[in-house]
Amino acid sequence: MKIEAAVVHEVNGPYLIEEVELAAPRADEVLVKVSASGICHTDVGAQKGDFGNIFPIVLGHEGSGVVMEAGSGVKEFKPGDRVAMSFSWCGECPACSTGRSWGCSRLYDLNFAGHDYYGGTPLSRNGERVSCFFGQSSFASHAVVHKNNLVRVPDGMDLRIAAPVGCGIQTGAGSVLNYLRPVPGNGIVVSGCGGVGMSALMAARLCGCDPIVAVDVVDSRLELALELGATRAVNAKRENPVQAVHELTGGRGVEYAVECSGIGECIRTAVNCTGAFGVIAVCGAAYDLRINFHEEVTAMHRTLTGIIEGHSNPKLFIPKLLSFYEKGLFPIDKLIKFYDFKDIEQAVEDSVQGIALKPVLVMGS
Repeated sequence: MKIEAAVVHEVNGPYLIEEVELAAPRADEVLVKVSASGICHTDVGAQKGDFGNIFPIVLGHEGSGVVMEAGSGVKEFKPGDRVAMSFSWCGECPACSTGRSWGCSRLYDLNFAGHDYYGGTPLSRNGERVSCFFGQSSFASHAVVHKNNLVRVPDGMDLRIAAPVGCGIQTGAGSVLNYLRPVPGNGIVVSGCGGVGMSALMAARLCGCDPIVAVDVVDSRLELALELGATRAVNAKRENPVQAVHELTGGRGVEYAVECSGIGECIRTAVNCTGAFGVIAVCGAAYDLRINFHEEVTAMHRTLTGIIEGHSNPKLFIPKLLSFYEKGLFPIDKLIKFYDFKDIEQAVEDSVQGIALKPVLVMGS
């Protein structure tokens, strides 16, 4: 079938909304009419070629929509079902077989290599291959998606709100709820208060953390962080976060830190905000870090770890987050700014500039 999709033809190329061909779903796939799609910094990195993407490509990996057609092997979903789309996982490797889909042995291959579960791509243009992304390519009017990627959205839930939970929001929230698992009274620092960081902060509030220290360089983000549950906000341009946290805690430091900027020096700062036995979860795509490992990690018995997709099994965790939202405990809507699909270039630019914490493209109802 012919659909509309935002195609990027080359590294750093613009998003061009064009007509492309979408193949019919195979036995384990469904056809989804896309309602909305969040924009994540992973999309921005892929547009720049950071992950070795093959162009042309249709990006987008935080989609939601309505099932139009289900393959013969799909029993969990049927036409008319409302769904959110998350990352791809094989369902067969040791990690997937033990419920740890975020550690799938094919994770990079299935999400970044430009092909689908079966090694091809459902997308083409003028007879030429167009790469897919995260098994969904949700910057489009329609998507063909493997059943593993899909999560049911409750009736009455706004699909525009459900869309961005598929990656960034579950990454931030999951780093706290699934990995760190603080108890009431534990202190936590959240460094980098974008969509991922704000989600971690809201999760920390759910856990009863105290203090919750938000660190960023943008005052408007810090103001929102205080509204969402931070007990202290630190602008790192004007204040030393390590000094501020240690003064706040009587020199002990906090038990946990979540670092979401991916900047090496910010990671090091987050490490040193924790006390002995501190645990630091790094959610941002970090590349370079200089640290005195013995003095700052080993001698302090700290744990420094990377987090992918919030250590989440999406089929279990996303419904939990949506339930928290419906109960007023996890106000995802306060992070979101909506854009028409045709305004995708502006939405991406606003994301890069920090104007929008979580841009969400709206394709249809």
